[in-house]
Amino acid sequence: MSFFSTDGDALEVRFQHELLRVEPWGADSVRVRAARGALPPSDVGALDSRPPSAGVEIEGGTLVNGELTVQVSIAEDDGFPFPVVRFVRTSTGEELLAEEREHFWWPGARVLYGNRSGAGELHQQFKAYPGERLYGMGQRTHGRLDHKGLALDLVQRNAEVSIPFVLSNRGYGFLWNNPAVGRVEFADNVTRWTATQARAIDYWITAGTPADILARYADATGHAPRLPSWASGFWQCKLRYRSQEELLEVAREHRRRGLPLEVIVSDFFHWPAMGDYRFDPAEYPDPEAMMAELDSLGVRLMVSIWPTISPLSENYETLRDHGMLVGTDQGAEFHATIRDKGMDVPMPIAFHDPTNPATREFLWSVAKKNYYDLGVRVWWLDACEPELNPGHPGNLQLFAGPGAEVVNVYPRDTARMFFDGMNTTDDPETVLLCRSAWAGSQKYGAAVWSGDIPATWDALRRQVRAGLSIAIAGIPWWTTDIGGFHGGDASDEAYRELIVRWFQYGAFCPLFRLHGNREPRMTTGWDMTGGPNEVWAFGETAYPIIRDVMFMRERLRPYLHAQLDLAASEGLPAMRPLFVDFPSDDESWRVDDAFMFGPDVLVAPVLEAGARSRPVYLPAGASWTHVWSGSVHPGGTVIEADAPLHEIPVYLRDGASVPVAG
Repeated sequence: MSFFSTDGDALEVRFQHELLRVEPWGADSVRVRAARGALPPSDVGALDSRPPSAGVEIEGGTLVNGELTVQVSIAEDDGFPFPVVRFVRTSTGEELLAEEREHFWWPGARVLYGNRSGAGELHQQFKAYPGERLYGMGQRTHGRLDHKGLALDLVQRNAEVSIPFVLSNRGYGFLWNNPAVGRVEFADNVTRWTATQARAIDYWITAGTPADILARYADATGHAPRLPSWASGFWQCKLRYRSQEELLEVAREHRRRGLPLEVIVSDFFHWPAMGDYRFDPAEYPDPEAMMAELDSLGVRLMVSIWPTISPLSENYETLRDHGMLVGTDQGAEFHATIRDKGMDVPMPIAFHDPTNPATREFLWSVAKKNYYDLGVRVWWLDACEPELNPGHPGNLQLFAGPGAEVVNVYPRDTARMFFDGMNTTDDPETVLLCRSAWAGSQKYGAAVWSGDIPATWDALRRQVRAGLSIAIAGIPWWTTDIGGFHGGDASDEAYRELIVRWFQYGAFCPLFRLHGNREPRMTTGWDMTGGPNEVWAFGETAYPIIRDVMFMRERLRPYLHAQLDLAASEGLPAMRPLFVDFPSDDESWRVDDAFMFGPDVLVAPVLEAGARSRPVYLPAGASWTHVWSGSVHPGGTVIEADAPLHEIPVYLRDGASVPVAG
């Protein structure tokens, strides 16, 4: 009696109590699931619908789908028999990735430590390979582009965006399609994925070049929309404008100075109470007039939307009594504290549950009435990890399931709430600025920024790697708080140098946005505002340089939109590591402090205080023209690029015509 069978074009392996299912899932790709007895019926992961596959062949324990071949064998070795999965490149027979048992006797490569509830701790173990490099995994703060040798928590935190997709220089991409809290170890001896509580192993794998892998991944998890034409312009924000007039005066000053401005932001505490989702009339006495004036200035307003619900909110009882708040296994249904309006000290607050369709429908109706109907079209979905304090996701109960099993989809479904809501209107075009994301968030118009990071040179260096990592993980719309969030004194010359260099880097990010809690800072609470953070606040030396950078960005916008259109159709991010365009150049896989801006522009930001030059690697296979001097350099070389304070090293590929320098 054979262990192998087919179910349509899927290969199934039944061995003892385990069902292993290998199913084609798009070109050159498969989805692999394994569970005890039967696969669970519910699925809150990222693989909503199966992309088409052509010419799938199954024979025995082998499934072939284009360039990916899957081989399942019953390995006995010296221990218990166990089905082992191996992935190879069809055209060459080269091994891409293969399972490896945790122990020669027991257990195997797939392990479920059950807790008698149908769930338990899951392990999935693969071989480790010398020289392998691993990229993606969302946005991390560890400051590295290559994750090999690291252990990463699979949980959402402020500035740590967990998207469990990895791209290997061996020629495969891998998605751990499991939103449970967990961990991955990219060790020298093994690669091991762990879920602390889940019901099935579920992952997706594809084969190809980096560009092929990114395209297949977008097909599997969803393509981003086209970026609206206005969204590539300049976004102005500070910690908090505390009144309608203060916000309007900043927009007016941009126009008086002739500076570009597309979006200005009303940040948190603009409401009467968290969860009201409306303007506080004490601070915004005439929002209709404010929106009309902004419209006359050609400026859009983005409003801050937090998932936190104060017990003082006019919507709290409705959300609580209809089961639209995140629940708990034990204790009161409050998950953080903050000093909101009406509070003398920080008090407990609840969180809405975006995995509940009723929550999404109700809260969109509130936001539509109080914001959209006034003309608001841009949404800042802040703290949407959710930001728990204390951080015990295992104590949460969501509509989609126990927190330990599903909590990582919270930011994705928060974006879904506003994306779906906007699509019920006659003006659905939007950008959702989110502090967190999961696999598939891109299809809901999520743009991620890098969270509450320090205003330091070290933080700037880490942003370069973080932005490239999240681009590989499928999020093409990304930005930082230019200048960092925590700190920065606008009157300090040392900080002014940092913000100039950060502006130069920010001009080549998909979104171009200034934000931060500048000195003097205040204790967190509704009455905080932060120091000055407008482009004219940083002194006479910095201002003309920043102004020139803003107009450089204006020149780049048509080129950027052409690249982001490709991101929407092909899954190819505009800002990307060098190896995406130069996969055969080994050195390009090592460069982590420069990046491609589309196929024609190489950007090498200045990341050290006082630096007026920096080394730049120019990939082999092209010639490179320095945009400021016109000098031409061969590829495959390292040059020492001049970098006076007013210039960022930028090079054009093979004489491309991109108006960086005007």
